[in-house]
Parts: sequence; structure tokens; C-alpha cells
Amino acid sequence: MSWVRRLSLRARLLLVSVVTLALGLAGGGMVLVATMHFTLQRTATSEALETARAVAGLVDSGTLSDPVPASPTVRVQVVAADGSIVAGSAGADRLTPILYARERSALGDGEGMYIPGYRIGLDGRARVVAVMAGPVTSRVTVLVARPTQDLTQSVDLLRTTLLVTFLPLVGLLALVSWRLVGAALRPVESLRAGAEDITGGARPGRLPVPDSGDEIHRLAVTLNDMLHRLETARARQRAFVADAAHELRSPLTNMRTELEVSQLLPDDTDWPALAGDLLTDVERLSRLVDDLLLLARADDATTRALPPKSEEVELGQLLAEVAARYPAIEYERPAVPLRVTGDRDALARVVANLLDNAVRHAHAAVRLAVTADGAYRKITVADDGPGIPAADRTRVFDRFTRLDDGRARDAGGSGLGLAIVRELVRRHHGTVALKGTVPPPGLTAEVRLPATP
Repeated sequence: MSWVRRLSLRARLLLVSVVTLALGLAGGGMVLVATMHFTLQRTATSEALETARAVAGLVDSGTLSDPVPASPTVRVQVVAADGSIVAGSAGADRLTPILYARERSALGDGEGMYIPGYRIGLDGRARVVAVMAGPVTSRVTVLVARPTQDLTQSVDLLRTTLLVTFLPLVGLLALVSWRLVGAALRPVESLRAGAEDITGGARPGRLPVPDSGDEIHRLAVTLNDMLHRLETARARQRAFVADAAHELRSPLTNMRTELEVSQLLPDDTDWPALAGDLLTDVERLSRLVDDLLLLARADDATTRALPPKSEEVELGQLLAEVAARYPAIEYERPAVPLRVTGDRDALARVVANLLDNAVRHAHAAVRLAVTADGAYRKITVADDGPGIPAADRTRVFDRFTRLDDGRARDAGGSGLGLAIVRELVRRHHGTVALKGTVPPPGLTAEVRLPATP
């Protein structure tokens, strides 16, 4: 069957439909012929029985005449127990019974059998039925023979008609199926041509959507959604790579410049200071690479589906440990334990990133707090810096996003801190938002995490 696989989809569908139709027509024709044959034979038996019972009624009532009244095509005999012919219809033999003695004895009352028609002067076969009649002391058998040639001719005519019209009908159905399959596959060909245009870059990445509303329509919509997601992911990846390269260029340029100057002026170079500057740039590169790696893993669907490490974390103690790294931070540990479940290191990084951002832009004060908020625990980091306009408080969570005001590019900022905060909080099934302080100016970051039951 390897040749079938080499056919086009349209040809394979046509082959399947034609074979199915041919088998269906052949099976239906056979059932029709068999049903008609059975029905006609049953009709012949019913007609013969009806005639035999009518003659038996004449025998029982003593009004039987000779010849027996019957249809010209039917042979009727009234046969005595010794095999003699008591009466018969016109055309029936008066000397030899229709059935032999052994055949008569084998038939019960109202039963029948087929015999060759030449035995009674008929063509083809005949259906013979036997009905008992008369008093018990002198029982007779009424035999009625009904020819079946006319019925057989009807069945043969139907069979011949079906055989003659079978191939032309299959050919006509094949032609109709070819047109219908072609019409059904036309949207698929449009999708293929659209995909080829997209691959060749001839037009934007959208496939034509048919107006049929069927499976092909839903397939086209699904494929367009997939193409949109792929294009969005590709654009995000290009922007991510470009931004990462831009961020890596600055410390690398500083390091190269310092090394080139030290080579040109080796005697005037302060090597300890140079080593300190290089170490600062290396640390900045290391933090940036770690941030990029974390976000790259967050983009991986399998990584995004993984839950963080599960351990019970007491937020009061965790915030105290992080706040100890920042001498100017105002923090008062709550009197009662406030626990969440998650990754301790990841939550510490969330708080540290928010504190780094607040310390970098604060004028004088940064306040850190954690409180109970129903089924959640709320961490707040507030500063008295220039704040962020309400329209930009969601956008700053995007990667490499910086504003043009006081929170623009400055020492140590890479534009990834808040993006990392949002990703880590999301993995802990929490939320993070920025709000203005009262009274302004200033900014408050609020992190809400599900409390441990």
C-alpha cells in the first residue's frame, strides 16, 4: 500500500470516499435483491395458501365443483388418501398428483415446498402448498401450485439493473466527491499558500481565515494565535538580547578603557585603585549576568511551571536580616510571627531589590515594614524620593525600563530589579504594586504573599 501514501491528500480522500461508496452501494444492492426475493417468495406462498384454504372450505361445506375454480396460472388438485385425484382445476393433471406420495406425507397442514415446474407443465419453479380438508373418515389433501417464474423475472430484472448502473453511478459519485473534496480542501490550500508567503517574508505573519466557521476556520484562528505568540516572543527575545548587550557594553567599555590607559601609562597607574575599579565593574557584570539568567529561566515555560522551594519563612526575621545590610533603613520587627511558605533566598532578593531601588532614589528616609493583611502578609518599602507618575507604575516592571525623571539611569541600575521582583513574587503566587505616598512626594512598593495556614 505504499502507492497510496504517495498520492495527494485530495486523491487519498477521493479513493476512500469512492471505495466506501462502492462498498455501500454493493452491500445495499445485495440487501435490496435479497429482500425483494424473500418478499416475492412470501407473496407466492401467501397466494397459494389463500387459494388452498378457499378450496378446503368448499370441500368441508360439500360444495366443491369439478373443475375447481382457480386462476389460469394456478394448478389445484384435491387428492384422496390413496393418491387418486378427486377434483382439479382447469389445466391440472387428473391422473398424477402434483406431489409424490413421500412428498405429501412429508408436508404438514399449511406447509409448502418448491418443485420443478416441468412436472406440472410450467416453466421455472413452482411453490406448492398442502391443506387438509374433509371429514376425519375421508380426509383429502388440497394441493395448490403457484408458478414463481414471473417473480423470479422481477428479481433478475432488479439485479441486472443494479449491475448495469453500478459503475456509472460510482463514476458519477466519484466526480461529485472530487469536486466536493476540492472545495473542502481549498481553505487548506489557502493556509498552505499563506504559510509559504510568511516563510518567504512576502507579507506579515497572518494566515487567511475562511468564513466557514468550521474546523478549518478554528484551525486558522489557532495558528494565527500561535504565530502572534511566536512573533511576540521573538520580538521580546530580540529586545532582551539588544538590551542585555547594551547593559554589558558599559562595564566592559570601562574595564577596557582603564586597562588601555594602564598599558599606555604604566608608571603612573595606581594598580590597587585600578584593581578596585575593575572589581567593581566585575561585580556589576556578575550581578547583571545573574539577573539575566534568572529572567531567561523565567521565560522558559517548564521553569515557570515549577514552584519555588517550599519552606516556612518568618518574614519578621527575614526582613530584619536584609535590613541590617542598610544602616539608614527604618524597620521595626512585628511583635508576632508572620509566616509564609516559599523560597527564603528568593524572598530575601525581592526585599533587597526593593530596598536597593528605594535607597538609590530616596532623599532622606526609607521605611520597611511587614503586616498581616487577612489571608496575606504585606511587605511595604516606602521612600521619600521623587516618586513615579501613576501612568508609569506598571511599565517600570518591564525589563530594562528606566524613566526620564529622577529614577533614570544612575549608578548601579540595570533596569532589571523590579522585573525580577515581579517574577519572583509571581512564582510565590503573590502580587506587587507601586503606590504614591501620602503626603507626596515618594513611592511605596507593596508585596502581598499568601500566609502560611
